[in-house]
Amino acid sequence: MNRAPAVAGSFYPADAGTLSHMLNGFLDRTAGDEHAPKAIIVPHAGYIYSGPIAASAYARLKPVRDSVSRVVLIGPSHRVAFQGLAVSAADTFSTPLGDIAIDQSAIQQLQQLPFVGYLEEAHALEHSLEVHLPFLQQTLSHFKLVPIVAGDASPHQVSQVLEILWGGPETLIVISSDLSHYHDYATSQTLDKHTSELIEALDYQALSSDAACGRVPVSGLLKLLREKSLAIKTIDLRNSGDTAGDKYRVVGYGAYVVD
Repeated sequence: MNRAPAVAGSFYPADAGTLSHMLNGFLDRTAGDEHAPKAIIVPHAGYIYSGPIAASAYARLKPVRDSVSRVVLIGPSHRVAFQGLAVSAADTFSTPLGDIAIDQSAIQQLQQLPFVGYLEEAHALEHSLEVHLPFLQQTLSHFKLVPIVAGDASPHQVSQVLEILWGGPETLIVISSDLSHYHDYATSQTLDKHTSELIEALDYQALSSDAACGRVPVSGLLKLLREKSLAIKTIDLRNSGDTAGDKYRVVGYGAYVVD
């Protein structure tokens, strides 16, 4: 079974050549770093809006292009309400750039947790995971994917999943989240700066759903980072008023890395 693209042609180009060219444009305009991240938080809007911010984190994967073989990707559910975390029984997830194999052994590992279950409806039309797949295909040579959609779940539940799959340098953790929604430009800047301060302080209990639509997976990551005595830093913080939208009603985007 294959999970076909749901937002190709709307959130990002459906033509493979056009898509690859757009991704290279974002990545080439972004400075990399010699220290590749273990985990990243990246936004999931249409590429013209959030692509440059996401690229700030993805460009840092260059040193591990050939060594990362598994990506754990967790994003919030926008269309389906459910309890816990949803995995997929699909063998592959596809984009215009090709098919990505699903790490079935990792999915089986998660079945020991009572709040993790198969729910294809949560994956079928969800963009919070899909928009990251072309970025991953463009920046990594070969990897298997563990796609997880977060419903109503606690930080402890998400952190349990991440702990099980944390692995070593072969595993990259990707958390999908936008920030504030539909405030004016100045208000968004203030709110998102505060949210970034909370993220860097690992204060997952203070995050609200208004601050970040991916609060559930973000909070789980922050909880685990606190337990592991790891740090996270902001590397980009902008909004749609800085990229492709007006400044009257904007959406905030941040990129964060765990080295």
